[in-house]
Amino acid sequence: MTHMPAGDLAPPLPEWDLADLYRGPDAPEIERDLAWTMGEAKRLEAEIKGRIGQLPGAEFGAAIERFERIYEILGKILSYAQLLHAADVADPERGRFSQTMQERATDISTHTLFFSLEINRLDDDLLADKLTDPRAARYAPWLRDLRVFRPHQLSDDLERLLHEKEVAGRSAWMRLFDETMARLKFPIEGREMSITEATDLLSDPDRARRQEAGQAIGKVLGEQTHVFSLITNVLAKDKAIEDSWRKYPHPVSARNLSNQVEDEVVDALVSAVKGAWDQLAHRYYRIKAGWMGLDHMDYFDRNAPLPGDLDRRYGWPEAVELVLSAYGRFSPELARVGQNFFDHPWIDAGIRPGKAPGAFAHPTVPCSHPYLLVNFMGRARDVMTLAHELGHGVHQVLAGAQGPLLSETPLTLAETASVFGEMLVFRAMLEDETDPKNRRVLLAGKVEDMLNTVVRQVAFYEFEHRVHSERRMGEIGPERLGDMWLDVQRESLGPAFKFSDEYRHFWSYIPHFVHTPFYVYAYAFGDCLVNSLYESYRQGLPGFEAHYLDMLKAGGTLRHKDLLKPFGLDASNPAFWRQGLDVITGFIDELEKMG
Repeated sequence: MTHMPAGDLAPPLPEWDLADLYRGPDAPEIERDLAWTMGEAKRLEAEIKGRIGQLPGAEFGAAIERFERIYEILGKILSYAQLLHAADVADPERGRFSQTMQERATDISTHTLFFSLEINRLDDDLLADKLTDPRAARYAPWLRDLRVFRPHQLSDDLERLLHEKEVAGRSAWMRLFDETMARLKFPIEGREMSITEATDLLSDPDRARRQEAGQAIGKVLGEQTHVFSLITNVLAKDKAIEDSWRKYPHPVSARNLSNQVEDEVVDALVSAVKGAWDQLAHRYYRIKAGWMGLDHMDYFDRNAPLPGDLDRRYGWPEAVELVLSAYGRFSPELARVGQNFFDHPWIDAGIRPGKAPGAFAHPTVPCSHPYLLVNFMGRARDVMTLAHELGHGVHQVLAGAQGPLLSETPLTLAETASVFGEMLVFRAMLEDETDPKNRRVLLAGKVEDMLNTVVRQVAFYEFEHRVHSERRMGEIGPERLGDMWLDVQRESLGPAFKFSDEYRHFWSYIPHFVHTPFYVYAYAFGDCLVNSLYESYRQGLPGFEAHYLDMLKAGGTLRHKDLLKPFGLDASNPAFWRQGLDVITGFIDELEKMG
């Protein structure tokens, strides 16, 4: 078992056990499942390819069921490989195993690629006729979401080429990023730290320690900037080439389609946040600088504890109790589902060399269960991270009943349960705190988390947008990438900050830029959406808990307009985003009154 690096507050932290997927990378069940999926994929191809348009509704539904089963078993294999790798990204054998499984899965799924391509060539009326059969009609939401990509679909040969080259293209560059980042060591206070340990020190009460950590991070990232710049340029160019062939009008268009959200909705969100930068980040950080007795804060002061914050550390049992009790106050069902993650070895919480930094919830497949990865250091922010990832996990469990093809939630709505979980825990902690100084610390901490989720993530989005737009005109050098990063940071965080030169390299450790381009606006979408949702809850909307659970259970079957309708909310209305931002503004107003 792994232990918290926090003295006597450090009980053993849980590690996950992946045996519910497979007992090990050499488990015979893996080869068995690979053989079955290959055989079934070839049979589906031989029996169905070229005939989908001729299938009656019931046979069409049966064919989708066969495709779904192949999809689920391949998903189980890839989930296991990804989780095994994340537990020790620096282990070359795990990296080799993960890459091999991806390649085997690509070989298998090449035989099922025809399925979605042929479906997208079906005439609307012909498809509608097939969907009159209940067996096929069950998959109507999946077919709806699949067919939004019809205008961007290429010829079968080109689609197969792109599919097969993925493992030697984008996926390989992502692996290079992950393994390079995992192997970096940051010399701080006489020892070598991981990126997780180093960035944690940016929240240390001691300003000298924060500065040393920031300088070490900037120096080490700067020494690798040629590698990270190359990865960024290659992936951005790769995306631009594919976007051009698929005729996507903007770099973010493909992400918006997969998120099932209209371009104008995302534009309204981004415009609302950028228009409020002065009322949100600029104003709050000006207040914080005053609290800290500084004319200007350095970048390493952004997440510094406030004066009077004792930098309390939470033991794991206390964090678990805080999160589950807050969930339970809102919904016993939500807490019951969440409890399973702690009753079983579904969470990896310790700090280890080589372990993937950050945090995530992996849904795996509905026939199994999700797994959570966190790097728990015992800070209040780590408690909130646990609440966040548990929200994802609970959402994934509830949506799993829809099955493999219908349970997947677009990123914009996938952040709803996670951010709502954070809000539940924060409100519970605030209600239980009676000391005015501690309440101010809690409230300020929540504001900073919200600014990190909304302002910072939209700033990330703006940086990505500039990078992908400029990359279409030629390769971007490391200096220019650093300049773009600093420009966006100054615009979003405001004049309370000064940025030392080493900060220009901090863009390079953000994994979302590499793994999922334009993912980041989903955090702001989720935060503003949850703020509006939570206001409906506080105002006593009848049946709120039932509506909320129904929203989570819907998975990917409904779009955001239908999901939000029971709450009287409409994300296409600019006022919706303003309402969400007003919650943050109100918290800052309250902090100003506290002095």
